Amino acid sequence: MAFDMNFGWTSTIGEVVLGATNADGGTRRRSYRIGGGTTLPFMEDRAGSPSPLIALEICDYLPFWPPIVTNYCGDLVNNVGEWAKAADGTYGADLIRLYLTSTRQRNFSDIASLGKVVEDVLAASSLPLIIEGSNEPKIDSEVFQKCGEVAQGERLLLGTAEAGKYRSIAAAALAYNHSIIAQSPIDINLAKQLNILLKEIGVQRDHIVIDPYTGALGYGFEYSYSAMERIRFSALKGDTDLAMPMVCSAIDSLTIKEVREAEPAVQDEMAIQWEFYTGIAAATAGAEIICVRHPGTIPLLRKAFTDMKKPGTAAEVR
Repeated sequence: MAFDMNFGWTSTIGEVVLGATNADGGTRRRSYRIGGGTTLPFMEDRAGSPSPLIALEICDYLPFWPPIVTNYCGDLVNNVGEWAKAADGTYGADLIRLYLTSTRQRNFSDIASLGKVVEDVLAASSLPLIIEGSNEPKIDSEVFQKCGEVAQGERLLLGTAEAGKYRSIAAAALAYNHSIIAQSPIDINLAKQLNILLKEIGVQRDHIVIDPYTGALGYGFEYSYSAMERIRFSALKGDTDLAMPMVCSAIDSLTIKEVREAEPAVQDEMAIQWEFYTGIAAATAGAEIICVRHPGTIPLLRKAFTDMKKPGTAAEVR
């Protein structure tokens, strides 16, 4: 007897377009239309099962970055443009997530320099770009305005909006037609509330990507997984305030005790495996974008996604 896998799901996840090609007025060689799923990924009885995109995270100020990554990448990390170029070519990422870690310095005020960083990354790589800003309310408005302005027309994904600080990032997204990462602390109700707040000030559903916040595997990830599944289940049952694509970034995976204290000979492998299994779990819970920091994680995830799903992808590449 066939197993009924309908679960009462009658709705579709909304779509968000990331990146703009020449035909769309941008300079990216491809764009992605994420979302559109009618089920969880890798469920073989349904066509169109989502195939997550992989974003490599890079930064513009190294003291805040895991040494295991900077050691692995070598001199590349001293030039954010070259790092972005390697993400596009050598490492084979689908997207680049640029962390403006320079803004985390005490009393940072050089907003103009951020525009140059964004321009360098856009020039070095033709992949769609995610930008993580300052997370500092005092300068958020200027940071996001500068990034949004220099990348106007490129359909960035800007992060992150939170319940207590979302107006600055929303203003930049609305002014320059970018999308927003809406992050809430592992709670379906808070995720929904933030999406409602963003929509009330004019951000459209098709410009919102949910980040339910993710801990490392073994360090609270089970709570994140549960929240992600509940968000996706509610969306598929018709809750339009939660029917947006999701992004996962387990930023703690490379700094946990098991990785830090591993023997040098196996430390890279340990870091890669921790990111890999966190990413796989997030993908099965419904994340359309998996962000990683170690380049060695990318080919493992790529192979796993290919092996786990039937032919076809959820991301429309143009």
